[in-house]
Amino acid sequence: MSRLGNAVAVIYCLCIYCSDLAEREGFEPPEACTSTVFKTAAIDHSATSPRQKYTYFVSFFFENVFFNLDNILLHLQVILKCVISLKMNAKKLLFCLLCFLTSGFLFLSCKTEEPENCSIATLYTLPIPRYFPTNLNIPKDNPLTVEGIELGRHLFYDERLSGYLGDNPDSMMSCATCHVQANNFDVGMNNPRFPNGETFGLSGAPTPHNTMPLTNLVFNHEGYFWNGLIHETNPNPQQRTLEDVVLMGIIAPHEMNSTPERAVYALKQNPKYPTMFKRAFGTEEINISRVQKAIAQFIRTLVSANSKFDKYLRGEEQLTATEMRGYILFSTEEGADCFHCHGGGGTPLFTTNLFYNNALSSEPNDPRDRFSITKNPQDIGAYRAPSLRNIMVSAPYMHDGRFKTIDEVLEFYNTGLQYSPHVHPLMHKLEQGGARLTPMQIADLKAFLQTLTDAEFLTNPKISKP
Repeated sequence: MSRLGNAVAVIYCLCIYCSDLAEREGFEPPEACTSTVFKTAAIDHSATSPRQKYTYFVSFFFENVFFNLDNILLHLQVILKCVISLKMNAKKLLFCLLCFLTSGFLFLSCKTEEPENCSIATLYTLPIPRYFPTNLNIPKDNPLTVEGIELGRHLFYDERLSGYLGDNPDSMMSCATCHVQANNFDVGMNNPRFPNGETFGLSGAPTPHNTMPLTNLVFNHEGYFWNGLIHETNPNPQQRTLEDVVLMGIIAPHEMNSTPERAVYALKQNPKYPTMFKRAFGTEEINISRVQKAIAQFIRTLVSANSKFDKYLRGEEQLTATEMRGYILFSTEEGADCFHCHGGGGTPLFTTNLFYNNALSSEPNDPRDRFSITKNPQDIGAYRAPSLRNIMVSAPYMHDGRFKTIDEVLEFYNTGLQYSPHVHPLMHKLEQGGARLTPMQIADLKAFLQTLTDAEFLTNPKISKP
């Protein structure tokens, strides 16, 4: 018999013995059993006889102590009171305590013993770059593990995720199809699948918004997508986490246009995955929940923090005079006034991850803007301020991808701001139509933005296609 079987047998004998003893002794559970800790114990089971009450209590005790390990000290205190209340003689007390300790040992041994078909994944501690936030967006039910991240990396680049097993490239799609490492895990202007960065799904339906980079998402607590739809406060429990974003990408018509069943079936055809799933999650089972978790783990490790500007902050490099002038313009209201929404040295993510109407249109009418989420009129035409890290390779720009080059973006903020009642108050240059910088100042600002490019991140083989 296995140790688990032995433990169950001992527990059963202990319950029967103590229940019979309680029946003879006229035992009543002590007052501690009526506490909220024991809401599902003897008192709330409408038990009538002492034997019934004690049986429920002992079962509840072992379930909580040896399976949940909650409030263990309080449980031990209560069981001691129970033993005392039985007024046992020394022999009976010794027997009960022996059964108690033996069963406890067996249960704890079974809890820690690793089954033959199970492996324990290695927890991974994400390095937090200097000056970065330390509050990470990692759900408790999906901690980072070495094996989970590696599995997620393989799944991220696997076109079988779309549920297609043929060889027609137009019918195949992976996460990496739209999120290219060299383009800051964004679509890019040089994507052969999507000319001019205009993405569409396997159904042919265009994506409602321009793709967003997948960089530094582990530091974002304000919600995902341009409008912040995916947030822990979303009333829809399937639209709250990065894991949910993965599933949405699989089933959305404007993305993979597939189903969880098709995706899982296709992945099962690859012989490498059973072993990888076993290493990451304990068994070889491949299901959509594990797929979501693994890919989300991988995406949370996509941290970019080694640009020239980062090295400048760490005292490892110096900015040129041109780059420094651009940094000053970026960081001052008298200059380009970029820092309110995109941060700077004190906000090294180069985004607040908040939502702003940036005067892009005089008559905003997008049904998927921030207003569609909050119903707050101030959010009409508002979108997330994207991070400016690796901005030089993240074209096209804006929620609708209207600007194809960084020069077009700079010209818009310099002379193209459009008034509407919904423009965010931080757009201080609105009345004059833009920052009104000189051509030399525009060149300086562009030079600074180039210092935010992290070449190491864009070429790192550890996060590239396996």
